[in-house]
Amino acid sequence: MKTRPYHHGDLRAALLVLAEDTLRERGPAELSLRELAREAGVSPAAPSRHFKTKQALLDALAIEGFDRLITVLAGALEQTGATFAERLSVLTRTYVAFATGNPALLELMFSRKHEPSAPAELIASTHRLMIMATGLLEDGQRRGEVRAGPMIPLAVPLAAVLQGMTDLALSGGFTPDQVELGLTETITFILRGYAP
Repeated sequence: MKTRPYHHGDLRAALLVLAEDTLRERGPAELSLRELAREAGVSPAAPSRHFKTKQALLDALAIEGFDRLITVLAGALEQTGATFAERLSVLTRTYVAFATGNPALLELMFSRKHEPSAPAELIASTHRLMIMATGLLEDGQRRGEVRAGPMIPLAVPLAAVLQGMTDLALSGGFTPDQVELGLTETITFILRGYAP
């Protein structure tokens, strides 16, 4: 069998797009560098120039997922008001929208962060997301809208709410209207918990 020569403009980006499509449609177990090479129209060895292993590709996809999520959250926060209530509402709604629109990617993003073999760049990506959340809380404290306390313990309820609402929205047991009403009630509830 004659191999195709490598003639692709941005193979790394193309492989990440194809990998995300496979992840979404069939899950990470079905991901194959050889199959992705075939879909990209390059030789079976070409992906190894960018990703030595399937896990390296999955890690890069997870990092890209964090980058996209952080960009979407930052963009949404730039477009909203300055109060803690407004910013918490936008952050919560934007996170849940991203998560429910990309459930397989979100699962991949968070599945390896605590593994000893997780790459430093992936760990740094999770920290950037945590810094965004704690920054929201710190700003609320400075403005007198969030009670005093250490950031990490204060951030835990926010993380729990984000994950919990995402899980409920993805469960299929709720209509979009019910999810929206649940978000509104949850945001109101958590604002009371953060109140000084």
